[in-house]
Amino acid sequence: MKKIKKYLKKHLVKERYRHTLGVSYIAVAMAMRYNPDPGNSDFMKRAETAGLLHDCAKSMDNDKKLQICEKNYIPYSSFEASHPYLLHGKVGAYIAKTKFGIEDEDILQAITWHTTGRPNMSLLEKIIFIADYIEPSRNPIPELDVIRQLAFIDIDKAMEKILSNTLKFLESKGNPIDQMTQTTYDSYVHCPEKRDYSTYKGGNFA
Repeated sequence: MKKIKKYLKKHLVKERYRHTLGVSYIAVAMAMRYNPDPGNSDFMKRAETAGLLHDCAKSMDNDKKLQICEKNYIPYSSFEASHPYLLHGKVGAYIAKTKFGIEDEDILQAITWHTTGRPNMSLLEKIIFIADYIEPSRNPIPELDVIRQLAFIDIDKAMEKILSNTLKFLESKGNPIDQMTQTTYDSYVHCPEKRDYSTYKGGNFA
């Protein structure tokens, strides 16, 4: 973790680094809550790693993000091409793999999809997506305190609420919406039976 933190301090602005530490902290807390195997701390370590690396490419120049995707055959949509800041998740996963030797596909996917989400996300993917939204240094946004509590009660309801609020916010500002965000939200609202519960393995969601 020291090597990762050293890299982040060098490549992220102070506020982004603070955010990153907050996401990692919340990710570990959520991993404690939802750990499918409480006798194994590996899940918490994986959550910490994904939390630290989720924004490792955030401060990178947009043109460089596109160049990395082109050079390394990382697929991206036309929407991402016109809004390359959204590529920081995919480029971040690339950095995690090539610079830090992360081969854990679940960690790489959690980094890749932490902004838009995707249908049928794994437990770790959901944790990083939510932690990114609710970490302690986040500026106040509507229903944030409610979502913070919900995140530790029902992870899928927290996902749905965040996606709903995100879409409402983008619409209210007249900002463009990545289709993947809408698709992910629709998968929760219209096809709840397709949620990926397989990773819970009998977890208690009382």
